Amino acid sequence: MENVSLKLEQNFLSAIEKIMKRHNYMTKAEFIREALRDKIRVLEEREILQDKEMMSQIRASERNIKKGKTKEFKY
Repeated sequence: MENVSLKLEQNFLSAIEKIMKRHNYMTKAEFIREALRDKIRVLEEREILQDKEMMSQIRASERNIKKGKTKEFKY
């Protein structure tokens, strides 16, 4: 495991410590690791949703092309 140094403003650190107590986290490291895991999951889910949206647009475009419905671009 690699060490990472992190500096936080005192008011931010105080807010973290209050939340840690309410949610029974024993260490800041435990809290921060879980926060990072959650952030990674959120970003990955966002990427999946964007990929699904892109695929949906591609399929819709392919259906329109098959039906002979194409957009005319005006320059």
